[in-house]
Amino acid sequence: MNHTNHVIGNIISASARLGLGYAERMLTGVRPDQFARFATADGRVIESNHPCFILGHLSLYPSRVVSELGGDASSVLPSDTFNKLFSKEAKCVDDPDGTVYPSMDEVVSAFRSGYEKAIEAVEQASDDQFIIENPNEAMRGKFPTIGGAHAFYLGGHITLHMGQFSAWRRMMGLGPA
Repeated sequence: MNHTNHVIGNIISASARLGLGYAERMLTGVRPDQFARFATADGRVIESNHPCFILGHLSLYPSRVVSELGGDASSVLPSDTFNKLFSKEAKCVDDPDGTVYPSMDEVVSAFRSGYEKAIEAVEQASDDQFIIENPNEAMRGKFPTIGGAHAFYLGGHITLHMGQFSAWRRMMGLGPA
């Protein structure tokens, strides 16, 4: 691989790998029966995103990265169920009986496989691919290029939500990861 033509992708993938590693650490000690539950603090339920919603939401974006860079995103396309439950318009709900959300294994698997595929896609993309206008009109004002959008999806977006996961862990008594 000619690294001089893959500088931007390698910059983006470094943040993506950091975020993916952080997510793996956040999962340490989280039980499946806690995964889709609101945290409680001093006996009060805190209506804040739980790990299931966080990772499910994040799993929606890698397919955009892959497809916008010309790759085959079919293996990481979110299902209609994931799109409905985890979209930016969806509301995170407490799931004490495990009947609202997919299993922890399914959500974590979708998250991991999506980010691994997206990291591979950005690392293989040429720098020229990142300077193309962002095809997402709604996001173009914030991120005019594909590179800007993908740097956000694989960097800032994941770390923003890992902050939520970290706070949830502490409220649940799991401590820092």
